[in-house]
Amino acid sequence: MLEGSIFKSLVIFMIPILISNIFQQFYNTMDTAIVGNTLGMTSLSAIGSCAAVYDLLVGFALGIGNGLSIVTARSYGSGDEELLKKSVAASFVIGIISSIVITIIASIGIKPLLIAINVSPDLLNEAYSYIIVIVQFLVVMFAYNLCAGLLRAIGNSLMPLVFLIISSVLNIGLDLFFITQLHMGVRGAAVATVIAQGVSVVFCLIYIFKNVPLLVPEKRHFKFDAALYKELLGQGYSMAVMSAIVNAGSVILQSGINGLGSKQIIAGHTAARKLYMFFNMPFTAMAQAASTFVSQNKGAENVSRIRKGMKQMYVYDVIVAAIATIILLFSAPTLVTWISGTTDKTVLYNGSLYLRIVAPNYAVLGILMQTRFALQGIGQKMLPLVSSIIELVGKIIFVFALIPVFKYMAVIFCEPVIWVVMTIYLLIVFWRDPFIKEA
Repeated sequence: MLEGSIFKSLVIFMIPILISNIFQQFYNTMDTAIVGNTLGMTSLSAIGSCAAVYDLLVGFALGIGNGLSIVTARSYGSGDEELLKKSVAASFVIGIISSIVITIIASIGIKPLLIAINVSPDLLNEAYSYIIVIVQFLVVMFAYNLCAGLLRAIGNSLMPLVFLIISSVLNIGLDLFFITQLHMGVRGAAVATVIAQGVSVVFCLIYIFKNVPLLVPEKRHFKFDAALYKELLGQGYSMAVMSAIVNAGSVILQSGINGLGSKQIIAGHTAARKLYMFFNMPFTAMAQAASTFVSQNKGAENVSRIRKGMKQMYVYDVIVAAIATIILLFSAPTLVTWISGTTDKTVLYNGSLYLRIVAPNYAVLGILMQTRFALQGIGQKMLPLVSSIIELVGKIIFVFALIPVFKYMAVIFCEPVIWVVMTIYLLIVFWRDPFIKEA
């Protein structure tokens, strides 16, 4: 990431992340497909009605993991091994404490939150039985994202992929066993996910302790360093809060969808969102690569390399977006049918309409994510956070002013409109940043 062909370095680093994201989304999609095909539309809608809450929790855990690893990547880029190990030690302390506190808060507040976002009474119990399992084992999610983030910070994106593949295969097998053999319903899908993630964490930790001494701190590295903890907390929580605010907007948007009162709309939207997330993964992977690339080169003070790399990533966004758009325009109904497990015309219409309108905006979303992650990589904490607050305000406006009038069509246009506004803002602040303008 620090020398040689920029695009080649980015692609080599990104591919394992992309495959990891594909497998992660694959086993999330298999959850949905298995539930939809074995338990029916009501259970599928129950999981869909709390999907935004699940994304909120995952996003917060991922944000902390990525945020903490940015400091590690910067230390790696500067060649400061002692600071790197101290940052790893502090990251584990922050991660453990954070997961415990958030688990307690979420366990108390999750059911009132489901009610607040208009989960219908006939779906509430199933939705709660699914999401409470995820909440009670948040420490597993935090642990995996932190371990994977630290490995990627030093340029190793391959091993997190290996562990995730093992986890994904196990998750699918456990899904089928818990749902079809033990008849655990949607709760079985959640238990399968937690166990699979736990196995991934165990493999990840074993690998780090045996093969990556650079990421294994000694007792002295755990000594409290106020300046380091301030930097890690600022970086980790700014990224986590940014992600939480974005996903909180999705929770509010989900309340608008739930408030439409149609199981067909919820089922169609749930299936479409799974497909949207799948096709979004090439952009997410490049954004994660951008974070490490920018962080390491910031540590090495190689500004011109950052500028060149960002421009090459933008070209990548446009090309990949064009391919994704063509696929979704022509195959949306077939894909929605496969994911939802239904041939209901209303479900297929709504899911296909969502995909066909959102897909042409993938390039904008890719540029948005990479620029936002790059800002984090150069140490900017507040500007990306401000962007997420603006995004949240936009979703609130849509939910309370536009969805009641334009119904599901307003849901579909909500995020693309916000993406355009946010991308313009982030491009301006990134390229005007004093560090970037030096080149």
